[in-house]
Amino acid sequence: MTAPAPTPEPADSSAQPQAVLVTGGNRGIGLAIARAFAEDGHDVVVTHRSGEPPEGLRGVRCEVTDSESVDAAFTEAEQLLGRPVQVLVANAGITRDGLLMRMSDEDFEAVVDTNLAGAFRCARRAVKGMIRARAGRIILVSSVVGLLGSAGQTNYAASKAGLVGLARSITRELGGRGITANVVAPGFVRTEMTDELSEDLQKTYLSQIPAGRFATPEEVARVVRFLAGPEAAYISGAVIPVDGGLGMGH
Repeated sequence: MTAPAPTPEPADSSAQPQAVLVTGGNRGIGLAIARAFAEDGHDVVVTHRSGEPPEGLRGVRCEVTDSESVDAAFTEAEQLLGRPVQVLVANAGITRDGLLMRMSDEDFEAVVDTNLAGAFRCARRAVKGMIRARAGRIILVSSVVGLLGSAGQTNYAASKAGLVGLARSITRELGGRGITANVVAPGFVRTEMTDELSEDLQKTYLSQIPAGRFATPEEVARVVRFLAGPEAAYISGAVIPVDGGLGMGH
């Protein structure tokens, strides 16, 4: 007796070009993420605080510490995309390093307001369209520092650790509406910033990484792109390290 043929699964809407917004997508990891989506045929807009968008990409001005600016940037991005944002990559961030006993309130608050509260503002605005569509992907770019801690970076580490709680709370609140929220935690990444480090300091950092090398921005971008794709539809509230083993066990 022949077994009945399996019922084909419905086509996944994310197989179609997605409407993607990458904050801080004008340089470094954010630019690599934006280009990875664009190369896969998705519709991409990046946010930038000043200057012009990168060549070949559409951009909108946005200050993530200001709710009105975030709302205006999303409105403009949705006009460029022709539909609500389906994938939000919250990547915008700053550093203001300093020892704890010398760190000013202003330096602590500025980093937390940009890196953590900025991601919250963008996620809050993005989910309006995602809830109506009953689908959406939120990917927050954290750091291995948010898991391990780092001397001289109490503000940065606290802001990046907070993204884990943000993603997991979004998952519990909106997971039933087809929205996923995940965190990518890069380690040391080969960028203009790391290239400027002294040779001795680079050797010190490399000695802590089991892989024995820095990541490329493209390696981080590929993980972000995976989390936005159909293969990751059942992954939510996760923290995905891209750190060559630096943060194992955290």
